Amino acid sequence: MSLCLTSAGVVKTLSLAAFTLAWTHSVERIDWQEDWRITPKGLELVQARVKGSGAGMEPPPEARLVDGWFQWRPRRAPMPELVLGNSGAAGDWHICHDGNCRTLSEIFGHPIGANVTTLRGCEPPRE
Repeated sequence: MSLCLTSAGVVKTLSLAAFTLAWTHSVERIDWQEDWRITPKGLELVQARVKGSGAGMEPPPEARLVDGWFQWRPRRAPMPELVLGNSGAAGDWHICHDGNCRTLSEIFGHPIGANVTTLRGCEPPRE
């Protein structure tokens, strides 16, 4: 499986089976990260981390503080797709894989701005 990203009618495919989605909360300016796995059933949220709390981003009771991050394993079914909005108030979303992070704007090769970006699992392109 690969990750397909769609924004403003443009589709990009990243050949990876897992990734970290990272962003900064627009109000609290606190870092947030989620680890996702691409499966035949959809995108599976494996772990979530947040550097602090406030403005609707309190870690759940089962979260543990590890190296400055509240970490926990969300319990939810895989999702067919993930839709990311951008208010422009907190910067760009980041997709990280194998220690490298790129913004959505870098992946698409132009500023995403307020355009919605949809992430979903897909078959890798045939060469």
